[in-house]
Amino acid sequence: MSNKPKLSIGLPVYNGEKFIKAALDSLLAQTFADFELIISDNASTDQTEAICRGYAAQDQRIRYYRNQINLGCARNFNRVFDLSVGEYFKWAAYDDLHAPDFLIKCVEVLDHNPKVILSHSHVCFIDENGDFLENYNIQLKTDSPQPHERFHQLLSKHLCYQLYGVIRASGLRKVPPMGSYGTADGILLLRIGLLGEFYEIPEYLFFARSHSGQSLSMFFPNYHLLNQGKSPDNRRILPDLYAYALWFDSANKGKILLPHWRIVWEYMRSVWLFPLSLDQRLLCHISIYQQLQGNEYLLLKDLLKTPQIVFSLYKTANHS
Repeated sequence: MSNKPKLSIGLPVYNGEKFIKAALDSLLAQTFADFELIISDNASTDQTEAICRGYAAQDQRIRYYRNQINLGCARNFNRVFDLSVGEYFKWAAYDDLHAPDFLIKCVEVLDHNPKVILSHSHVCFIDENGDFLENYNIQLKTDSPQPHERFHQLLSKHLCYQLYGVIRASGLRKVPPMGSYGTADGILLLRIGLLGEFYEIPEYLFFARSHSGQSLSMFFPNYHLLNQGKSPDNRRILPDLYAYALWFDSANKGKILLPHWRIVWEYMRSVWLFPLSLDQRLLCHISIYQQLQGNEYLLLKDLLKTPQIVFSLYKTANHS
C-alpha cells in the first residue's frame, strides 16, 4: 500500500453470516477512520463470502481474502496479522460490536504513552439480538511497570478480551504467533504482557456477543460462572481443551495432545522468550507454581486419557 494506514484491523471469520454485517457496520462507523480492514474467510460455506465481497466493493479500506480450506482458528488469526501493514493492529471478531469512539480512544492512549503496548476498554456482554446481558467483571492489574507482576495477573482465569484491543504491531511481531493448542489466545496475551503495560479505558466501549455458535459456548459452557465468581468448584468452570485444540488447528485431529502439559510448558517457555532480569524470571516461575497448586489432577487427567487415544488410533488403523 502506497500510504500505510495508522491501524490495521484483522477480522478472521468462518460461517459468520448471522452477525458479520453488524460487526462490519460497527467498525466502519468508527470516528477514527485511518485504518485498513483485513478479512480472512476460513472457507465459509454460508453467505459470508458474498457479504464480505459486497462490503469490500463499497469501501476501499477493506481487503477480503478466502482460504481454500479451513485452516483452524489460530492460523487464520495469524494470517490477518501477517497481511497487515499498520503501525497498530487490532483483531476483531465477526460477532462483536464496538462503540463509535473505541478506536480513537485506544489509539490516543498508544500515541501518548510509549510504555503501553495494548489499549482496551471495559467489556459488556450482549445477546444474539444485541441486547445487554451483563458487564464483564474480571479486571486485571496489567498496568504495572513490572513485567513479572503483569505475568502474574495474566495467569489468572479470564476470558482474554484484552486481545481485542489495539496493539503496537512492532511489539506483536516480537511474540511467537498464536499456537495451535487450547488456551493459545491466553498464552499470546501473556507474552504481549511481558513486553509492555496494558491500559484499560474505564468505559464500556466493547460489546462481546454471547451466542450458541461461539467457541466459548461450545467448549466452555460455564464461562459465565467465571465472570460472576459464583462457582466454588474449580472443575465446573474449566474449558474442554481437547476440543479447543481442534478448533485452534484442525490438523490436531487424531493426535496425542496432552493439553494441560502443553500449557505448563508454554508458560515456562514464555519466561525465557524476552529480556528479563534473573529476579523477574524467578518471580514468574513462582507465579506458575502458584497457578498449578490445586490443579495437578489436570496433568494426571492428560496422562490417563492418552491410552484411550492410542487405543482409538489403533482401532482406526486396523479398520482402514
